[in-house]
Amino acid sequence: MADRAAAVAAWEALFRAQVQVMRGLAAEFPTALMSFNEYDVLLYLSRAPERSLRLKELNRHVLISQPSVSRLVDRLATRGFVEKTDDPRDGRGTLVRLTPHGFEQFRRAAILHMQSITDRVGDALDDDELRQLIELCDKLREAQEDRSARPRSNTPIVD
Repeated sequence: MADRAAAVAAWEALFRAQVQVMRGLAAEFPTALMSFNEYDVLLYLSRAPERSLRLKELNRHVLISQPSVSRLVDRLATRGFVEKTDDPRDGRGTLVRLTPHGFEQFRRAAILHMQSITDRVGDALDDDELRQLIELCDKLREAQEDRSARPRSNTPIVD
């Protein structure tokens, strides 16, 4: 087990770096095309098989709350970026599919956003550091997924 102080310091460093990078990316994001949260939804849909996901699955991946995702998806559907349909395998579920128009708009925003990411992250770290950052973040994320799969204890922590 890692030292508590080192774990807290590492978390604070990670959190503060992420906040600074996100603030810069948000400031440079091409909002004339779409919002940052809309981009996040379209990103996950663009990577999904057949560019389609159940709304419930989409909720697990994006950075906003479930009610906000539902409203955002409705707005994207109104603009023709996505289509919503009943899930043929489970009528209680809703499928969200990225339309060709939505994919084109996503690509336009992605090209601009990728340049911003490259400028902010790629210019700060060399290739070896970028690979190491990917490995560390993947390891940290996987550990959280493993923890989420374990039963939770209701025992309070007392020092």
